[in-house]
Amino acid sequence: MLRPRFIPCLLIHKGGLVKTQMFKSPKYVGDPINAIKIFNEKKADELLVLDIDATANGVEPNYNLIAKFAAECRMPVCYGGGITSAEQALRIIDLGVEKVAISAAAIENPNLLTEIAHTIGRQSVVAVLDVRKKIGLFSKGYEICTHNGKITHNLAPSTVAKTLQDAGAGEIVLNSVDCDGEMKGYDLMLAQQMREVLSVPMTVLGGAGSLSDIGALIRACGVVGAGVGSLFVFKGKYRAVLINYPTMLKRDEIFQNANV
Repeated sequence: MLRPRFIPCLLIHKGGLVKTQMFKSPKYVGDPINAIKIFNEKKADELLVLDIDATANGVEPNYNLIAKFAAECRMPVCYGGGITSAEQALRIIDLGVEKVAISAAAIENPNLLTEIAHTIGRQSVVAVLDVRKKIGLFSKGYEICTHNGKITHNLAPSTVAKTLQDAGAGEIVLNSVDCDGEMKGYDLMLAQQMREVLSVPMTVLGGAGSLSDIGALIRACGVVGAGVGSLFVFKGKYRAVLINYPTMLKRDEIFQNANV
């Protein structure tokens, strides 16, 4: 039986582990290798690692750093950041990474996902959509953005998600800019809208502030990946750094209470 996945998301900035709020003000929270070791011990379902510098700065993925992550991980890992070609994706997979995530390059050229899927297999191709509510008094709905929120695309998220799925994405990561780091719950309306148009696995990221929020996501969308940042690296209202992850018993409880 398919089960929801509880996925820690590690943001890499200047080689360190950081946490952002609404894609701004990255706060250093430690060494990513140490975090990976702790998630190994806690038997995390999988890991999502996003280098937030690579695409924004127009540089290639840091293969040396990726190799260190892959060597340390004892769970499936997905890496994203700076990937613009099938050759780069293959090189990353050869380092021991299970999946690669592409955002800006895929939105600009969906055929890139087709090329990558033919090279490494569709199951290893993840498309990341950074989505935020439209800004303006008379604006409604959502829009896509890239390059850490600096570039806006006048595209409907659900249309883009369907296009990228059809192009070869084996999974979609839906990342809410408005909810990022806020710890006030996922954007369930957005998640449900996206779930309705997708047939591939979906992971929702942005907003988890409690295990109850994860349960609410599962109740709303069924079997999805629950991407989690702040909740798994902070503790308490003052956000003291403490890497944590729910036990298998607690995960089973959340799953059962969601009645999926």
